[in-house]
Amino acid sequence: MTKLRQTPSQTVGPYFAYGLSPEQYGYQQNLTSIAGSQMAEGDVEGERIRVEGRVFDGAGNPISDALIEVWQADSLGRYAHPADPRGSNNTFKGFGRCGTGTDPRNRFWFDTIKPGQVAPGQAPHLNVIVTMRGMLLHAFTRIYFSDETANATDKVLAAVPAERRGTLIATHQGGNVYRFDIHMQGDDETVFFDA
Repeated sequence: MTKLRQTPSQTVGPYFAYGLSPEQYGYQQNLTSIAGSQMAEGDVEGERIRVEGRVFDGAGNPISDALIEVWQADSLGRYAHPADPRGSNNTFKGFGRCGTGTDPRNRFWFDTIKPGQVAPGQAPHLNVIVTMRGMLLHAFTRIYFSDETANATDKVLAAVPAERRGTLIATHQGGNVYRFDIHMQGDDETVFFDA
């Protein structure tokens, strides 16, 4: 009888970025993306914003093959999901995906709307998944906004040590732009959460 062995682990890449966002990478002939970085198209209500940033490795170098996914509530704090008890928002899906490999400075960006509060004790935020070559599992984090007073009462932010909370906050750059860099390792490592 043959003894079965564990399947060897394998990293995610390098093909996932353009496999999951083919239009961004120029593979438009037969492939379409289920989500892109343009999240607020059409008659979506709410304050239009851009969240942009880069992903850095432990040495401070920008990563050219990261894929960032975000999921967020609409401006009223409702998710486009049937399990949201307030009713699904059909005009705003709240899901976006952007790779860092097509930008000369390895940036990601999302043109979206500023989310509302989902519930008391939760500041407006974006849920984020980071995937890249060399990772066996994706990383989960959140993006909060520097100009939100509700950050002071957010239960998730309060659970993070005070000296690390800044790694979860996008800084307002003026106009409608917020900057949020993700640091995978090192002194400025972004706080990541268990799924």
